[in-house]
Amino acid sequence: MTKPIDKAAAHKRSQMMAGLRKQHLESFKETQLHVKAQNSVRKMLKRSLKASPHTILQLAEETELSKSDVLWHVSAMVRYGTVIETGMDEDEEYYMYALAKGVR
Repeated sequence: MTKPIDKAAAHKRSQMMAGLRKQHLESFKETQLHVKAQNSVRKMLKRSLKASPHTILQLAEETELSKSDVLWHVSAMVRYGTVIETGMDEDEEYYMYALAKGVR
């Protein structure tokens, strides 16, 4: 059973968040830009993984990102269930990654 929404408390929280955004406007804008850049990279990685499973090296080559950046993003995507490990490549050297079922 869901709890009824306390409109007064929700409004107070909304006002508090608006005040904090104004107070920390510069860091808020920087954070928004950082999140936007992350989302853009992850969209590129998803597009590549949609076609077929890839290794970190293959993703780095295809997206022209550094291997360390790709590893960082893929690790986060695995942690949050967007990407799954699908086994090893044919040489049994590198893990292969694919989009999890239901991810677009």
